[in-house]
Amino acid sequence: MRVYADNAATTRMSEVAIKAMMPYMSEVYGNPSSLHSIGQEAKEHLDSARAIMAKNLGCEPFEIIFTSGGSEADNQAIVSAATIGARKNKKHIISTAFEHHAVLHTLKKLEKQGYEIELLDVHENGMVTAEQVKDAIREDTCLVTIMYANNEIGSVMPIKEIGAVCKEKGVLFHTDAVQAAGHIKIDVKEQNIDMLSLSAHKFHGPKGVGALYARRGIMLSNIIEGGAQERGKRAGTENIPAIMGMAAAFEDACNNIDAHTEKLLKMRDRLIEGLAKVPHSILNGDRESRLAGNVHFCFEGIEGEALLLLLDMHGVCASSGSACTSGSLDPSHVLMAIGRPHDIAHGSLRLSLSAENTEEEIDHILTVVPKVVAQLRNMSPVWRDLQEGRREYVIQ
Repeated sequence: MRVYADNAATTRMSEVAIKAMMPYMSEVYGNPSSLHSIGQEAKEHLDSARAIMAKNLGCEPFEIIFTSGGSEADNQAIVSAATIGARKNKKHIISTAFEHHAVLHTLKKLEKQGYEIELLDVHENGMVTAEQVKDAIREDTCLVTIMYANNEIGSVMPIKEIGAVCKEKGVLFHTDAVQAAGHIKIDVKEQNIDMLSLSAHKFHGPKGVGALYARRGIMLSNIIEGGAQERGKRAGTENIPAIMGMAAAFEDACNNIDAHTEKLLKMRDRLIEGLAKVPHSILNGDRESRLAGNVHFCFEGIEGEALLLLLDMHGVCASSGSACTSGSLDPSHVLMAIGRPHDIAHGSLRLSLSAENTEEEIDHILTVVPKVVAQLRNMSPVWRDLQEGRREYVIQ
């Protein structure tokens, strides 16, 4: 049996998305910026995709900008807010210590340009609170950017409450919703979200396409210069096939959130309960306020890379954290942010499920993971020291 349990890294493209894309690779091939009938036909379909995205986010179509993915959308949102703030002599930005690197690296770049970046501490359960945000906001704060759901440990932030604080204080609020979009019901108006980033390949759409929602009145700064596409805010001929696939996948995902969540919660909770029986293991992220398909554990006395390789040999495709940092020898910044020691953070495992997974696959994971952990511990001198009392256990 081969089990794909790395859906937080990417999802298999759905038949809905593939079917939606096909006509735009051959039949509807025009450039939507062209004035002739073939071009205008393409523009009509582009507009229909924008309307679908907007409907499922609770916004207006003109508030949607198509991008190459979540990273570009994050960059444009943050740089835009920073530029707006600088005009008002407001250069203080609030975020968290466990954001995706698309956010953290953009903030680091702004810091070199004279902005003051304040990263809120993350509680051990992987949460930040609206109270933390309220306490951090100052007169010169121009932006709060906090992810909707963490890409590694799956904890879901109190977005509506954080948005309400930002609205009350008159501060722009951006959320990286790459892991949440298509999996959690989102209404940007109701949740007081000013800007939101998403990426199609996280909800069974194609790779290389995403979207940025920016509330009416927010002046976006261009990241890519060139033509007048996307209201002049994102140059480059739109990737119509990918955009149509994204819109179809997003609508399908949003229409099935309740059913998929119900199925995922059963499988997720079975995994959590089963893996918690492994001695000296610990769940990362909040037990309740977490993505329905996310299970993230640390196992003491092992290395995560060896764990992943052996799991793959046993037919389980998983990860230790973000695919964007694979190959790095450094421990996860997310796990460090919630207080996990270096040696514990190195022994992490992320299992991220989709509605395509089955109960039989969960059985397989629950059989394989404890065996592989035990196998690695038997070869580990660190584990031997722990068992013989030369070192103290961190995870009891």
